[in-house]
Amino acid sequence: MDVRDAIMSRKSVRRFLPKPVPVEAIRRIMECAGQAPSGHNIQPWKVYAVAGEARESLCRDILDAIANEPMENHVPEYDYYPTEWYEPYIGRRRKLGHEMYGLLGIARDDKAAREAQMNRNYIFFDAPVGIFVTMDNRLATGTFLDMGMFIQNILIAARGEGLHTCGQAAFTWFHKIIRKHVGMADTETLVCGIALGYEDPDDPVNKLVAERIPVDDYVKFLGF
Repeated sequence: MDVRDAIMSRKSVRRFLPKPVPVEAIRRIMECAGQAPSGHNIQPWKVYAVAGEARESLCRDILDAIANEPMENHVPEYDYYPTEWYEPYIGRRRKLGHEMYGLLGIARDDKAAREAQMNRNYIFFDAPVGIFVTMDNRLATGTFLDMGMFIQNILIAARGEGLHTCGQAAFTWFHKIIRKHVGMADTETLVCGIALGYEDPDDPVNKLVAERIPVDDYVKFLGF
């Protein structure tokens, strides 16, 4: 796939087919991801890919924690979202949510259905492969720049394999459970999860393609 086509066709898929993903494809994706730049070439990332029973048991434990434990027991190690939203970000966030729940046929006041959809994160939206990306927490805030470039490489390389993904910050709330399942060291912080698999093209939710603002809204050209 042409690089531009891979980038432009990337989207967050929220329903996957049960079709297995060959481990060789995942290796190729990770080889591409590892080409990401990082400050002084420190390459601060680690990846845990889960499938089969390893994936199933991890998902069961997270869903059990949601059903039976206070959420105060489970908090992320870093703030992904702000505590207060501002325009234009709040408007973009609401627009995406309105479009997604509209496609799913979930009313704004249907709290149970919204929670059920949220909890589908924790089964990777049925994707057969789940990926966890971590960074060394002894490093500085700038390391998140390295991690962003690395994660984007995963998402684009997956398109080159005919696969789709969904980046999932939702998993960061349950890093304690994930840590036990995959053997993360104490010096690792869970940056995100990623669902990886083949898109279900017939599911309405996958018709959602988030609108992008025009280039001239965020780029200022000088000296051209």
